[in-house]
Amino acid sequence: MGGGGSDSGGGDTKTEIRYAPYVEEKHKSFLNTVQSNRNSTINQSPFSNYNAIPLDDAFFGANYIVTSFPALYDMFGKFVAGLDIDALNDQIFNDTVNSTEVSTLVSAESALLQDEIDVKIVPSFEAGLRDINAVNASSYIIGKANIMGDAKIKSINKFSSELKYRLIPIAHERWKSHLDWNMRVISTYMDVMKLYFASAMDVHSFNTQMEAKNTLWPFTVLEYERAALGALQGATTSKGNAGGGDGEVSHLGAAASGAAMGTAIGGPGWGTAIGAGLGLLGSFF
Repeated sequence: MGGGGSDSGGGDTKTEIRYAPYVEEKHKSFLNTVQSNRNSTINQSPFSNYNAIPLDDAFFGANYIVTSFPALYDMFGKFVAGLDIDALNDQIFNDTVNSTEVSTLVSAESALLQDEIDVKIVPSFEAGLRDINAVNASSYIIGKANIMGDAKIKSINKFSSELKYRLIPIAHERWKSHLDWNMRVISTYMDVMKLYFASAMDVHSFNTQMEAKNTLWPFTVLEYERAALGALQGATTSKGNAGGGDGEVSHLGAAASGAAMGTAIGGPGWGTAIGAGLGLLGSFF
């Protein structure tokens, strides 16, 4: 750069971009401040102490991972694909109809019936036979045996049959509920797996972003310093020291500065065009 030449042209052109002295002074002071802050913060990343989120511990507990539990297809095979619905129906029917609760109810009914026999039926029977002087007859013994035996057994069997008959629809509903439960287990297990993998991707992405921010922290600080160095761009004045040149660089620079200002004031489009024209015009004076 540099050089000389006549007014008719033919020499090198030296272009010097300068600013108002007070602007250059303030910019220099600003850059010193930026440099001081850069030196003090470039090795002080706020992300250096970030601890990655332990997703597996939050989902499964300490020292467990997703492969510590049955696979989704394995669960499907156990609860649905490998299920014998007929065997399940027999099991639930027996558990319902022949359950301990049913036996307890039959025993309670038997005790109540025996108490009624002892307190009401037998005394009434004996009183009737006494009235006809047949207490010592064989009919007394046969009648009492029938009351204490066959009649009681028939009553208990009838009670038990009616109770179990009423439990058949309940056993069927329990069977249906069990099938629905198995399907819901698979559906819920699948939702948990989907939630885990969706969360795993989000958490992994977040952890990676935080690690990247920590690694790139020096470049982030330097980016602010770079912006500070170029803070005066767009507010320049150009002076052409021509050795025969015509000062085209200064005119183009003024047009670009005017375009930027016009865009800021009037918006892109007409504001840009008007600002560029005014800047170019002003460069000729």
